[in-house]
Amino acid sequence: MENRKYWAQLADKVIQGYQITRDEAMKFLQCPDEQVLALLDGAYQIRHHYYGNKVKLNMIINTKSGACSENCGYCAQSIDSEAPIQRYKMMDKESILAGAEQANKLQSGTYCIVASGRGPTNRELNIVVDAVKEIKQNYDMKICACLGILKEGQAEQLKAAGVDRYNHNLNTSKKHHDYITTSHTYDDRVSTVNKVKDVGISPCSGVIVGMKETKEDVVDMAFSLKELDADSIPVNFLHAIDGTKLEGTNELTPTYCLKVLALFRYCCPTKEIRISGGREVNLRSLQPLGLYAANSIFVGDYLTTEGQLSTADHRMLEDLGFEIDYGHEKASV
Repeated sequence: MENRKYWAQLADKVIQGYQITRDEAMKFLQCPDEQVLALLDGAYQIRHHYYGNKVKLNMIINTKSGACSENCGYCAQSIDSEAPIQRYKMMDKESILAGAEQANKLQSGTYCIVASGRGPTNRELNIVVDAVKEIKQNYDMKICACLGILKEGQAEQLKAAGVDRYNHNLNTSKKHHDYITTSHTYDDRVSTVNKVKDVGISPCSGVIVGMKETKEDVVDMAFSLKELDADSIPVNFLHAIDGTKLEGTNELTPTYCLKVLALFRYCCPTKEIRISGGREVNLRSLQPLGLYAANSIFVGDYLTTEGQLSTADHRMLEDLGFEIDYGHEKASV
């Protein structure tokens, strides 16, 4: 097993332009817990080189809840889910605008407009388009939309409205995909990400770790996102919800989550790595350490689960000596 200096030396090579191999990636997930701090030290070298001590804040709004035709095993909004969640149709424009005002108060640089379902109807898309146009007039805020699989012409409409980024997660590896959902394919997801890239929208695509995948699957996820060239990579850690296929699943430890974050930073060094859903229940008291690898978090609640108080997030950043990043620029390479 490599000594602690190995991780710092590898980090330095990555900063110089080296791309880690799959064998090296596997070493992150297999390393002993006593080397986690050495992993994070190396990850922080890379993170600081590209992003300094800045942290991007994102706030999410669930504009349509439940009534989804997809059968994703992790999701409380799935057609197969029996989770007792709040269900409602697409919000009106005014509600989305109110969410943007809240995001601005929380100092979020990115406001994420999310809707359940396979993809948006024309009516739903028009509501989002109208809301985005008005938000852009009132706030200096990046807009990320997450509306599912887009039909022909819809990506162009979002781009014209001012949507900066589109999120469509790969969620898991291609090999493990059919265990998680069968109502759409892995290639459907890749196609959607490429579609928004083609019209000039910044691609956001990430994963959910802890869904009974193997370590090889996690490595596959990291390299697939590297190949996809996603600008922003949300790393979710499964928060298993009763009533879903994956209820009761509890495979993760805080130190393993940190190893995953370090792996993604070394594998995708110039990209925004965001600690996303499940950080509170999986990283627990080690949440601050995650930001030595990641440079972005969500503030507020998630889609159907609660986050920690935004005041606690802001205090955590202050205690770490990190700054909130309000900018829209990519990392300097």
